[in-house]
Amino acid sequence: MAGAKYEKQLREASRQEPPKTHRHGDHAHALADFRRRFVVSVILTVPILLLSQTIQGFFAFSPVFPGSVVVLFALSTAVYIYGGWPFLTGIVRELRSRSPGMMTLIAVAITVAYLYSAAVVFGLVGGEGFFWELATLIDIMLLGHWIEMRSVLGASRALEELVRIMPSEAHRVTDAGIEDVPVDRLAPGDAVLIKPGEKVPVDGVVTGGATSMSEAMLTGESRPVAKKEGDRVIGGAINGEGSVTVEVEKTGKETYLAQVVELVRQAQESKSRAQDLADRAAFVLVVIALSVGAITFIAWLAAGEALGFAVERSATVMVITCPHALGLAVPLVVAVSTALAASAGLLIRDRNAFERARNVEAVVFDKTGTLTEGRFGVTDVVPFDASGEDELLRLAASVESPSEHPIALGMVQSAAGRGLALHTVRDFRAIPGKGVEGEISGRKVAVVGPGFLQEQGIAARDERVAAAESQGKTVVFLLVGDKPAGALALADIIRLESREAVGRLKALDIRCMMLTGDNRHVAAWVAAEIGLDEYFAGVLPHEKAEKIREVQQRYRVAMVGDGINDAPALVQADVGVAIGAGTDVAVESADIVLVRSDPRDVAAIVGLSKKTYAKMLQNLLWATGYNAFAIPLAAGVLFGYGIVLTPAAGAILMSASTVIVAINARLLRM
Repeated sequence: MAGAKYEKQLREASRQEPPKTHRHGDHAHALADFRRRFVVSVILTVPILLLSQTIQGFFAFSPVFPGSVVVLFALSTAVYIYGGWPFLTGIVRELRSRSPGMMTLIAVAITVAYLYSAAVVFGLVGGEGFFWELATLIDIMLLGHWIEMRSVLGASRALEELVRIMPSEAHRVTDAGIEDVPVDRLAPGDAVLIKPGEKVPVDGVVTGGATSMSEAMLTGESRPVAKKEGDRVIGGAINGEGSVTVEVEKTGKETYLAQVVELVRQAQESKSRAQDLADRAAFVLVVIALSVGAITFIAWLAAGEALGFAVERSATVMVITCPHALGLAVPLVVAVSTALAASAGLLIRDRNAFERARNVEAVVFDKTGTLTEGRFGVTDVVPFDASGEDELLRLAASVESPSEHPIALGMVQSAAGRGLALHTVRDFRAIPGKGVEGEISGRKVAVVGPGFLQEQGIAARDERVAAAESQGKTVVFLLVGDKPAGALALADIIRLESREAVGRLKALDIRCMMLTGDNRHVAAWVAAEIGLDEYFAGVLPHEKAEKIREVQQRYRVAMVGDGINDAPALVQADVGVAIGAGTDVAVESADIVLVRSDPRDVAAIVGLSKKTYAKMLQNLLWATGYNAFAIPLAAGVLFGYGIVLTPAAGAILMSASTVIVAINARLLRM
């Protein structure tokens, strides 16, 4: 199959070891195996029911024939061995690993029921056998496992869906023309053609053409992203309306998608504190089940009840106490939440840190590149005459357009952002250390700094200009002829999303702070613009971790930075969040990576952490509460009131509790 090697790499990265409490072997194979055993066992159960005395007495018919007891025994033996095989082999594994669990309980219950019934058939003990109870118990246990495994498989199937995003073939551009080749044959430096509507085969850089691409399945960005020459593309993105040529940068395990698959796999496999608690509780529950089962058996015999009744009570206790729900309570929620986060562009590298996020009391943001865009832009336009702001910016950007200075680039980009068409500039000249000048429509136009005005004795003061300067902004002046027409203030552009991000966090009662190496005036301006509670200015990169430690004396802290010079602070914080990573998801210092570089996703992380923990708690409370109610009922405490649970009824209750836990975990997606 084309691209098989590449797909195999991703599939290997996505393969998960199943939690020991409820999975063994390949999950899809186990699912099919349980379904097959369930169907066969149900078919064999029908004649077992027809030949059982209890069922015959209930329906008042008796299809007994010579040797019917032998047939009943043979059919029940087949169900016990074939249908009960997963549980009989499971007890061996659990005892070898010295971790008795649910397989142990089921195997003991069905074995006790089978051996007692066999003893009745061969006249070793008196009473009535449990053949129909045994068969229906195994049927229900198989059905419960089948439903459970379908839920688990559905939760972990997100990785396979990610793998399937990648196309298997690519159009490689060569000197001889275009050839279709398997993706695994592409190498860095190759050129590939991506036609409209096709998926991007690998990570690379656009070298020709322009288009827009949907990256929703990869980064969570809902809007198409414009791509032109020099822009990077991600393997798995869907091309829009234009054809583009892309130079291959990364293939195989180095691609963004492969890294995401690996991060999700590691996060789903990592154990949380809640999981450790659930595992310990499950082990204790097994011990309780075996102990209570034995005590129940002895107590009913001592009370003068028949051996068969005592066996039935004991078996019911062990079946109904199986810690299926407890074993699934946390792993299912982990699988769902991790896959859900990845699909939204929130990559969890450390499960425990993600769980700590629900308790975060303060978020400390790096400024440059996190709350701001990390580039100069025009923030204020101050006309001195009747000229409008747009015309003032158009003139300034036009005369600056031939320059490569950061101030010039900031003006040109700001003008483009407003949709302003630039004038043609003649006789452009740089004034060293002072500014630039040129001729526009026969007029001399210059953009200069305050020093130039002082040298020329030109007065151009304004309270709005003074306010901008007090905020630490860079102020330049526009001269038309020799007269000042206005002033423009430039600063690092604040992200549009930053205000909303801070607002969302404050709604969660979380304090918002900022660390920056900029001066106090710039920090104060940014803090006021987006509504921060505190800021720390003039902080050098190596001092950021110390500042985080200071804040930690007051609050539980999440640090949000770019993952490079913020690395020590990200490690020091209770939760480290890397933003601005783009397609480089391997940010070793961060616990969580925000693919979209959107600070609003910090609130999304906190919200998802809270909901995930709530689901874990709901599942654990249900699983433990169910057993507190079920064990006494199974032991027969209400026998005096005529209420008795059969092993099959106990299995139904146990399976129902497992399904409820599985459904509750899946509801996290809603």
